[in-house]
Amino acid sequence: MKNSISDFDTRMKRVADIFNSDKTPLVNKKTLIKYLKYLQKNVTLPCELTGNEDFLWEEFYVFGPGDQEEYEEEKKTKASYTDIFRLIDFEDYIDERHGILVKTKRIIGVNKKHFTLGLEWLKCIDQKSKNHQLIRDYAIWFCNYR
Repeated sequence: MKNSISDFDTRMKRVADIFNSDKTPLVNKKTLIKYLKYLQKNVTLPCELTGNEDFLWEEFYVFGPGDQEEYEEEKKTKASYTDIFRLIDFEDYIDERHGILVKTKRIIGVNKKHFTLGLEWLKCIDQKSKNHQLIRDYAIWFCNYR
């Protein structure tokens, strides 16, 4: 079994390498732009994604007193962590609060809507793919270094 600290350190070493640095950089506009360019060159599109955990709007229904019928109705117009999305493309701009944004299309879920989502909220379905590591490294960096 992998040591979680060792796994984290290995991931952050890969992130530091993107920036040709010995130290993992903080998240800011400049580093997000560089990371976006790296991912645009290295992630193979399309790939299938799902949520890492419940999206913010879903907490009321997943952990709170929200009504399940109302939750199912909301999922018709909002992206859910239980959906499966196809990563179509990266947005050309970044948002310092939400990081790298991606264009997706829901392929399994209530309907086949398009959504722009923060990449840190997503993970690859195929955990053995190169994309899985690339996207997971980004999400962990974004959540821990801002």
